Amino acid sequence: MVEPVHINHAPVGAIPAPVRDNLRGVIWILISVLGASAMSIGVKALGASIDSRMLVALRAGLSVALLLPALLVVRQLRAMRFTKPWLHLTRGTLIAVATHLGFYTLTELPLATSAVLMMTAPIFATVIAALTQNEYVGPRRWGAVIVGFLGAIVILRPGLAPLDWAMVTALGSSACFAIALTQSRALAEADGPVAAYVSSVVVTLVLSIPVALPVASLPPTALAWGLVAVVMVSGIIRGIADIQAYRHAEASVLGPVTYLRLVLIGFGGYFFFSEKPDIYTYLGAAIIVGATLYIARREAMSRRQARAAMKASESLAGP
Repeated sequence: MVEPVHINHAPVGAIPAPVRDNLRGVIWILISVLGASAMSIGVKALGASIDSRMLVALRAGLSVALLLPALLVVRQLRAMRFTKPWLHLTRGTLIAVATHLGFYTLTELPLATSAVLMMTAPIFATVIAALTQNEYVGPRRWGAVIVGFLGAIVILRPGLAPLDWAMVTALGSSACFAIALTQSRALAEADGPVAAYVSSVVVTLVLSIPVALPVASLPPTALAWGLVAVVMVSGIIRGIADIQAYRHAEASVLGPVTYLRLVLIGFGGYFFFSEKPDIYTYLGAAIIVGATLYIARREAMSRRQARAAMKASESLAGP
């Protein structure tokens, strides 16, 4: 069944929606992958000296201190629009929660295990789209979702190994980030990617201050400050690149590219921290990656069929 076509009139002053350009989107997602990998390695290295809650607050505070004057200099601060304040607030809150859960996971688990569990976001996104956006998800995609969650269970091994709460927070981070990504395109098209990113950083800072106060501390060495700078800059790059990627390209195209992060983070864990994933991590990773690639393939096929049906109906309608 083809859904009816609704003509949406953009509000006055809205940012024009970009023409779909998968190549440009892939370039942006590659930039995001590099930024996310550098950030993950930096967070892991800082975990021994700074509490993850303080690290989130410190990163957000320094990002705000860097971004706002820079935007003022280039005369972008006054030009930013916040036409959807509640969407900015909810998306910022989701990103704040996802960041806290994700940073805690990175400081507590091996990098490869953290990365694999946090790559379940496309699986959560499929479930969220079905439940909240009335998107039709066929039995094959539901089957892939179930298989993907089975991959996470292989890594968690409930009942066979002590439950590590850092594994649970990894899945929580993925779920929150998946919801935030579903809101990114609409927000970026309404107010622009810079406004969407700035609002998420400001909301993260405001929510992180009371959480970080009980563990407040500063980096103890110059090296630690350098790593904080890496985490901050790579986080800014990753945040803006994510928004731009999903503005320009379809999620089904971008999804497979993001798995390059597993390779980069795996190498980082091996070379910097002498980490060697166990067999369960490898097996779970194979299952999760396979399931999410299948979801991406089915989504792409569904979109092509919908576009073909729409063109057929338009040709039958005539001039």
